[in-house]
Amino acid sequence: MDWLVNLFTTTDSVAHIAILYAVVIAIGVLLGKIKFFGISLGVTFVLFAGIIAGHIGFTGPTNILTFVQDFGLILFVFMIGMQVGPGFFESFRKGGITLNLLAVAAIILNIVVMFACYFIFFDTSNPYNLPMMVGTLYGAVTNTPGLGAANEALASVFTNGELPQIASGYACAYPLGVVGIIGATIAVRYICRIKLEKEEADLSGSANENIKVKPHIKSLKVTNSNLVGHNLIEIHDFLKRDFVCTRVLHEGHVSIPNRDTNFEMGDQVLIVCAEADAKAIEAFIGEEIEVAWEKQDQPLVSKRIRVTRSSINGKTLGQMHFSSLYGVNVTRVTRQGMDIFATSNLALQVGDKVMVVGPEDAVDHVTEVLGNSVKRLQAPNIATIFLGIIAGIIFGSIPFAIPGMPVPLKLGIAGGPLIIAILIGRYGYKAHLVTYTTTSANMMLREIGLVLFLASVGIKAGAGFWDTVVDGDGLKYVYTGFLITIIPILIVGTIARMKYKFNYFTIMGMLAGTCTDPPALAYANQICSKEAPAVGYSTVYPLSMFLRIFTAQLIILLCCGL
Repeated sequence: MDWLVNLFTTTDSVAHIAILYAVVIAIGVLLGKIKFFGISLGVTFVLFAGIIAGHIGFTGPTNILTFVQDFGLILFVFMIGMQVGPGFFESFRKGGITLNLLAVAAIILNIVVMFACYFIFFDTSNPYNLPMMVGTLYGAVTNTPGLGAANEALASVFTNGELPQIASGYACAYPLGVVGIIGATIAVRYICRIKLEKEEADLSGSANENIKVKPHIKSLKVTNSNLVGHNLIEIHDFLKRDFVCTRVLHEGHVSIPNRDTNFEMGDQVLIVCAEADAKAIEAFIGEEIEVAWEKQDQPLVSKRIRVTRSSINGKTLGQMHFSSLYGVNVTRVTRQGMDIFATSNLALQVGDKVMVVGPEDAVDHVTEVLGNSVKRLQAPNIATIFLGIIAGIIFGSIPFAIPGMPVPLKLGIAGGPLIIAILIGRYGYKAHLVTYTTTSANMMLREIGLVLFLASVGIKAGAGFWDTVVDGDGLKYVYTGFLITIIPILIVGTIARMKYKFNYFTIMGMLAGTCTDPPALAYANQICSKEAPAVGYSTVYPLSMFLRIFTAQLIILLCCGL
C-alpha cells in the first residue's frame, strides 16, 4: 500500500497535485450546495475546503499552486469580460447612468468604511493589517476577482518578505457578507416603508426597455401629398429618422418595397421603427390604420434567422443589401436577449437573431446566407479566447508611472485580461474576431477558472489560517466585514429609493450587482415575478466588476506600499 500513501504524500508529483485539486474542488462544490436558512455559499466553499486541506498538510509545491491560482484567475476574469462586454457600454443608457453612479457611490463607501474600521480597530503600525483589511473588504462584498487582483498587487509591494494571507480575512468576512447583503436590502424595504405588492404592480405598468432601440411596428396610410412620386430613400432623407418599410399595399396588391419604391396617395404601408420615432414618422407619412397583412394576396413570412457564418461578422445591414439583393427586409435584431431596431449602420455579430420579412423562397435564401446553424454556434471559439488572453496579459504588464507611488501601476493579470475581454466582447467583430460563446461554455470556463483560483488560495492560506484567525484578529475581520457590507447598502439603497424613486426590485438587483453577488440576485428573483432585479443587476454589474478589480490594486499599491 506504499504506492497509495506516496500518492497523497509525495507533494511534487503530478498525480498528487491532480488529486489535491480534485479532492478540494469536489468537496467544496458539494458542501457549497448545502443551504443555511435558504442561502448557500456556492463554489466559495472551495476556498474553505482548500484552507482545511492546507491546514492539515495536504498541500503542493508553492510555485505550482501559484501558477494554477494565477491561470485560474486569468480564465475567470477573461470570461467575465467576454460575458459583460457586449452590453458594457449599453448599460449606461437612460436610467442606467444613475444606477451606475449609485453603484460607484456604494463601492466608494465600502472603501471608506474599510479604512474607518482599519484606523479604529487595528494597529496601523503593523504593515500586514491594511492588506488583511483589503481581504476582509472583498469578502464582505463577496467579490472574488478583487481578491485575486489584490493578491497579485501584494507581490509588487512585499518584495522582501512573506506575503500577507489576505484570503484569511476574505474567508472570515464572506459568510456574513452573503447574509448581510440580503439582510441590508430587506432593511431598506422597511426603512423606506415599501410594499412589495405595489412595487410589482408598478412594474406591470412600465417598460424597462430603451425606447431608442425598442422596435415599434405600425400600419400607416399615406396621406401626405408631398411624398407622392418620391422613393423610400428620398423619404428617409427628408425625415432624417431611421425606419424600415416592410410591406406596401397598392391598389389591392402587396409588395416588398426596396429603396427605389415610390409612395402614392392612399398606399398602405407597414413601418418598423424605433419606439421613440414612431409619432414623428406617423405625423410625416399619414394616419395609423388597421391592416390584416396576413390576409393579403402575396404570402409573406417572418422568420428569425441566427447569424452563424463568420464571414458575416462585423458587416452592417447596409452592406448586406437585403432589400435590393434578396427582396426581403430586416426589421429588428435580437442580441444578448435585447431587441434592437435594425438601422442600416448596425453591425451584425455571430450569435445575433435577425427578424427577416419577405416571400418564403427569398427568406430561405437569406437563411442560407446568414447560416442559421445552431451546431456551428455550439463550437467554442478557442482561438479568440487565447488571443484575447495574450493581449490582456501584455496590456496588464504595461507599467504606468504615477507620482507618489512607490512602484508603477500595472493592471496585472486580473485587470488587463478583463479590460481586453470587455473590448473584444464589444468591438471584436471590427477585427473579424468571432466572439460568440454559448452561455454554457462561458459558464464552464468561468467556473473552472474560479474553482482553480479558490482552491489554490485556500491551500496556500491554510497553513497559517489557525494562527491568523483563531489566535489572531479573526473576530475583528468578521464584525468589521459585516460593517463594510451593510453600511453602504443601507445608505445607497435608501438614497436610490427616497431621492431617485427607483422601483424596489430594481434597487435589489442594483445592490446585488454592485456586490457582484448571485445569491442576493437569486433572492430578489424569488420574491419578484418580473425582470426588474435582473435588469438592475446586469446594468451595474460590468462597471462594478471592473471597479472592484481596479480599486483592489489601487488600494494595495497606493496605501500598502507607503
